[in-house]
Amino acid sequence: MIPNLLQATQKYWRKLDELEAAYRRGEVSLQEVDDRVEYLMGELGRERRAAFNALFQNWSNLWSDRRETILGIAFLLLLTYAWILAQ
Repeated sequence: MIPNLLQATQKYWRKLDELEAAYRRGEVSLQEVDDRVEYLMGELGRERRAAFNALFQNWSNLWSDRRETILGIAFLLLLTYAWILAQ
């Protein structure tokens, strides 16, 4: 299952907006803002790494299962491109 990176990014921005609003109201100090931003950035970084790892794993599975098909299609595309350039 691939993590939803778009949803994680939207959640990150929503939390940043809430944190900014709390700072403007004087509910949190600047040091707390720095600490929370660092935590939120780490959280988003973990989500991104999980998404990229899942994508890489899916590509690895596809490559191992369909290597000949992928190489065949790539070869046909290369021949077609060369043929078009020769025209």
